[in-house]
Amino acid sequence: MTVIHACDLTRSVADALQYVSYYHPPDFIRAMVAAYEREENPAAKGALRQVLVNSRMCALGKRPICQDTGIVNVFLDVGMDVAWEGGASVDDMVNEGVRRAYLDADNILRPSIVGDPDADRANTRDNTPAVIHYRIVPGDKLTVEVAAKGGGSEAKAMFAMLNPSDSVVDWVLDVVPRMGAGWCPPGLLGVGIGGTPEKAMLLAKEALMQPVDIHDLIARGPSNRAEALRLELYEKVNALGIGAQGLGGLTTVLDVKVADHPTHGANKPVAVIPNCTATRHVRFVLDGTGPAEFAPPDLDDWPDIALDSAGDARRVDLDSTTRADIATWRAGETLLLSGKLLTGRDAAHKRLADMIESGEQLPVDFTNRFIYYVGPVDPVRDEVVGPAGPTTATRMDKFTRVMLERTGMIGMIGKAERGPVGIEAIRDHGAVSLIAVGGAAYLVSKAITKSTLLAFEDLGMEAIYEFKVRDMPVTVSVDAWGESVHIQGPRLWRAKIADRIAVVNT
Repeated sequence: MTVIHACDLTRSVADALQYVSYYHPPDFIRAMVAAYEREENPAAKGALRQVLVNSRMCALGKRPICQDTGIVNVFLDVGMDVAWEGGASVDDMVNEGVRRAYLDADNILRPSIVGDPDADRANTRDNTPAVIHYRIVPGDKLTVEVAAKGGGSEAKAMFAMLNPSDSVVDWVLDVVPRMGAGWCPPGLLGVGIGGTPEKAMLLAKEALMQPVDIHDLIARGPSNRAEALRLELYEKVNALGIGAQGLGGLTTVLDVKVADHPTHGANKPVAVIPNCTATRHVRFVLDGTGPAEFAPPDLDDWPDIALDSAGDARRVDLDSTTRADIATWRAGETLLLSGKLLTGRDAAHKRLADMIESGEQLPVDFTNRFIYYVGPVDPVRDEVVGPAGPTTATRMDKFTRVMLERTGMIGMIGKAERGPVGIEAIRDHGAVSLIAVGGAAYLVSKAITKSTLLAFEDLGMEAIYEFKVRDMPVTVSVDAWGESVHIQGPRLWRAKIADRIAVVNT
């Protein structure tokens, strides 16, 4: 009988979450490097470069890869010959580990969990509780997989109850383009097939914890139906041309994982869950001899890539930019921003919209200003701000028209595409929407030289700040004429890939 001590599990969970916050899995980095080396679209290659530079910076500086340090997923395989010591429930042991990890003063992680999911949505302030899954298995050990899953990728999870004769491939190829770029491709797709609705979703999530090994599978060939499905989906999803950050390109997914389970003869439940460029998970085993130890990975797996110099990027002074200036910018153009910008995301926008509706005076003057959709990590030591990457711009589409009409704001910065409602409002008001690279949060934070709280302090990471930035790299997502790089880019690269496939097949 193996005795697992509560303190060992708690410490191991805390250490694991700190570890994954700044170390990508090496297999994931190797796949990202391969994607970077083969990418031909300059915009997508530049985004991949930023992700890789950011990852190495985080590995060296031990700060979060992404400002969204995730909702904690924990999978426990509990041996039948395991006993517990410590008095607390296993859930409590795990959640105490989460609490310690996210409140660690040396590497504070952003708390993103709200207690009431529907009403007041107040932040729990320590990222608890985790989502915990158990299996009781033979043996005398405890195997634990810990993952920190970003909200942007979780938001793109899809489920359908297909008819038994329906094609899984056709359904996946239909839903992936509808996911947009908010999940920060390239990453992984977990596909769960069978069981019941909740089982299919769990299969898809568990599949994402497997190693990235698609190129080994390509080399040896499939040995069963699930492996053949992986290869077909990998090829066809990449042929969609969505590319890094949705800018168009050769790599949309680094791997596709498929897991299945027997199901009712009348059903075919299918789930897809993506993992983003901030893929973070680690496995450890406890055998009663103490907490897990996590050895740093070999930094030789991380390429020492230098960021491009300014090159032909347009330098922009935010403090003097006018509507006439932004009218000359074009979708897909690279900018380097310097000057002052405001911050605010979902909760701040909702409060601002309510104040506008009720005729209240706003606490901030938005005239000719840009707003950055961000919820940064708290700073440590001499940092001005912690990792501060963008959140998904699409979620702010519902507020865009009222903000542009009633505040005098002229520009926005986020990640991913703008939807039709957002694009229409941007075009109608001659505004612009820009994107920063999702998954490059620590790198972005180094462009921020000053941070000042302006309003809504009670919203925590969603409060309105003023950032002073220097040479912050962005891409024009939607220009003042309503042209969107997230529509143009994938369309162009989908056609290029299709032409190449046609040539190969002739």
